Amino acid sequence: MTNVFITKTSTFLPNEAVSNNDMEGYLGYINGRPSKSKAIVLRSNGIEQRYYALTPEGIPTHTNAEMVSLAIKNLFVANPESISSVDLLTCGTTTPDQLLPSHSIMVHGLLPEIGVIEVTSNAGSCCSGMHALKYAYMSVKTGEKQNAVCAGSERISSIIKSDTFEDEGKHIEALEANPYVAFEKDFLRWMLSDGAGAFQLQNKPNTEGISLRIEWIELASFANKNDSCMYMGAEKQKDGSLKSYQDIPQKELLTKSILSIKQDVKLLSAQIVTQGFYLLKSFLEKHKIKVDEIDYLLPHMSSYFFKDKIYNILKENGIGIPYEKWYTNLKEKGNIGAGSIYIMLDGLVNSGKLKKGEKILLLVPESARFSYAYCLLTVC
Repeated sequence: MTNVFITKTSTFLPNEAVSNNDMEGYLGYINGRPSKSKAIVLRSNGIEQRYYALTPEGIPTHTNAEMVSLAIKNLFVANPESISSVDLLTCGTTTPDQLLPSHSIMVHGLLPEIGVIEVTSNAGSCCSGMHALKYAYMSVKTGEKQNAVCAGSERISSIIKSDTFEDEGKHIEALEANPYVAFEKDFLRWMLSDGAGAFQLQNKPNTEGISLRIEWIELASFANKNDSCMYMGAEKQKDGSLKSYQDIPQKELLTKSILSIKQDVKLLSAQIVTQGFYLLKSFLEKHKIKVDEIDYLLPHMSSYFFKDKIYNILKENGIGIPYEKWYTNLKEKGNIGAGSIYIMLDGLVNSGKLKKGEKILLLVPESARFSYAYCLLTVC
């Protein structure tokens, strides 16, 4: 099998950056009043700005598919005609614009210059972007494809606008007492944002500049051990099961906020760090990688609240990575779910810091029903 290289990375972020002070203007006021919990949530997650596919008045400016198509076009900005050589398109997102047709199909429809190719869509949450990366990686590695494009993205802003949320004021005392309670709808509202990232994968490195050789990608699900933690389009039952929106009377879809995104904070606090990060040790051993060989750690974090917790669990398992090797742009770009790891790696690639021979470890946890993705890259 051939080696596989990430030869280009790109990002598309819609409109201008939105500061913490301006967020509520875009997303709207619940019951016409400023949020009481917003400051508490933002203090915990540490995000200072993010991007919305909205005007300041809350009017949509881009679809999810449009943002991905623009990120992909950015891959080929130096040579636009070369986009026609792409032979695979695979995308991942939590928030497709519609249930049908699939997300990647809609992206392809906005890129007619690519031609007739294989297209796949990956559903889910944060790991869906990594699933898209692995499909592209395996397709090039087996020799079936030679020039693949994968992408991760979110357009969450329309789902977290005020008209989809109930009065949050009743949560304020609980938020003061326990930061994990902030990870209900209030947390998600002040946390999630929009954007897209894309990679080009080829079977040979760039002739100039750097490339990133993909050494391995590992994915793991703990759904057999846990109930759903983050969910949308469903109602959680007392026994932990989900009742689909398809089985709920339409008049209740809005009155019960069925279409808003929710989080089971008890499950999140108990499982998100401990379950997935100890597994990393076995993958490093499997691939004979010593932790001191890693030059950069790119952890997808929903909040800086988890930074020390991730560090401590890695250290407890004998694979501690010092903070000076960490790279994240969560503070400046926001949490873009499936797109975050793409945008993070693009930021590192364009930082000018990378040197040939360095190794980059990507870590992506997903709390939907606890899945994890790990990827090792070598700069070449």
